[in-house]
Amino acid sequence: MSTESELRDKLRKIEALFSGAGTIGERLAAEAALARVRARLAEVQQHDPPIEMKFTVADTWSVHLFLALCRRYGLKPYRYRRQRRNTVMVRVPQGFVDQVLWPEFVELDRALQSYLHEVTLRVIREEIHSDTSEAQEVSAPEALPPT
Repeated sequence: MSTESELRDKLRKIEALFSGAGTIGERLAAEAALARVRARLAEVQQHDPPIEMKFTVADTWSVHLFLALCRRYGLKPYRYRRQRRNTVMVRVPQGFVDQVLWPEFVELDRALQSYLHEVTLRVIREEIHSDTSEAQEVSAPEALPPT
């Protein structure tokens, strides 16, 4: 079972992978790596101008993660009036989304979802009931005997 420190370490490793850091020393220089990615974004914007892009993210935690990731790279996420809370608009070069932003978000989101799933099941097992398996699948309502 993952601990919060293991999750944080995993997130740092994923960030290092996408920011170009290859060694532990580079990973520890995360601020320098972030500066490189921001510079790369500025360079991409010269050849690939920002366009308005719409992202629909599955759940609240993923939205928070995506917003934080956008802000980390100096992007300004927004939403139009009456758009759902899981919709995020960003003016960003398509190349940056394809090469950096979306792949990094997918990896970080996968790690975060896995951690949240483990923690939720553990709390349910410890505080509510030990059986956290899925519901039994039946073919028709009369397939089960009455209780």
